[in-house]
Amino acid sequence: MEVIDVADRSSGSTVQPWVRWQDWVAVVLGVYLILGTMWTATNGAAMSAMIVLGALLVVASVWSLAMPGSMTSEYSHMLLGLLLFISPWVLGYTGFMGASWTSWIVGVLAIIAGAAALPEANAAHRGMAGQH
Repeated sequence: MEVIDVADRSSGSTVQPWVRWQDWVAVVLGVYLILGTMWTATNGAAMSAMIVLGALLVVASVWSLAMPGSMTSEYSHMLLGLLLFISPWVLGYTGFMGASWTSWIVGVLAIIAGAAALPEANAAHRGMAGQH
């Protein structure tokens, strides 16, 4: 009969789900981006970009919160931030200054939040890998 020491196995990683501040910041950024379409002058492209990329940012952030060892979710924050930053030029809504500035600022902050969470996610990922 094999005895499994649960306390010893769980000590490999001290990262708890639902507590990383960087991911909560990304959730707020995504929600703000979606809601920003209500008080910002937009066209169809701007509104679509803000709603779709905001929703994807919220999903990626909840994924990061639920699975703190997922490196992919942090990279997705940064990719979504980059897409958001370039979207006013690519989708042609630079004439809508409110929507453009919202996209640029939220995009940069999403990149920063994702990059700030990478060291913790990497540590959690290594801790989880040692438990297998």
